[in-house]
Amino acid sequence: MVNRPWSGGVLVWYVAYGSNLHAARLACYLSGGRPDGAARTHPGCRDRRPPRRSVATALAGTLYFAGRSPTWGGGSAFYDPACEPSALGEVPCRAYLLTAGQFADIAAQEMHRSPGTDLDLTRVLADGHAELGPGRYETLLHVGDLDGHPLLTFTAPDGVAGAELAAPCAPYLRTLAAGLAESHAWGPWRTAGYLATRPGAAGHWTAAAVAALPGITPMAQQEAARKAV
Repeated sequence: MVNRPWSGGVLVWYVAYGSNLHAARLACYLSGGRPDGAARTHPGCRDRRPPRRSVATALAGTLYFAGRSPTWGGGSAFYDPACEPSALGEVPCRAYLLTAGQFADIAAQEMHRSPGTDLDLTRVLADGHAELGPGRYETLLHVGDLDGHPLLTFTAPDGVAGAELAAPCAPYLRTLAAGLAESHAWGPWRTAGYLATRPGAAGHWTAAAVAALPGITPMAQQEAARKAV
């Protein structure tokens, strides 16, 4: 892999698997703002333009919740590519076509740092994996390519096995649910069954409790589903 400048107009796909599945939540990272239900306001990227494109995709592995998010107050979503997929299958994701600078600024804000420093992506593109530091979103992964641009994501270094699992809060789950509906057209009960069974959420949330969160399932559907259980 030849060395390239990772700034300016170089395009990459940012593969989101957590709350950034929801375009309105990602927009707070791009243009600045506070997501609905969150405790922090994000400064936004240097380049505040929206994504050029977005596509639904999926990754082999497992989504899990761990740590404590200063933004949401509960466990954050992470991706473990080495963990065996569950019976529910792959991790549903959404890829956004951004500049490398925007990707770097989103990664910085995920780490609660000020945006403005470009990332050298040479190593992750050569090796498929690069640890920029010990932080929760400082492990970069190159998970493929699409239309001539690399698919990149970031996660924690230790995976499920080394994580301090923690239940996500209700506003965070609502944001993930909105993103799954928006990007994959998942219905509320498929979404609830997926989120409630992820490591960290399992044992703290049930599918019925997730589906009952405001805005996820219309009341008539909730009542019909309860009767069917």
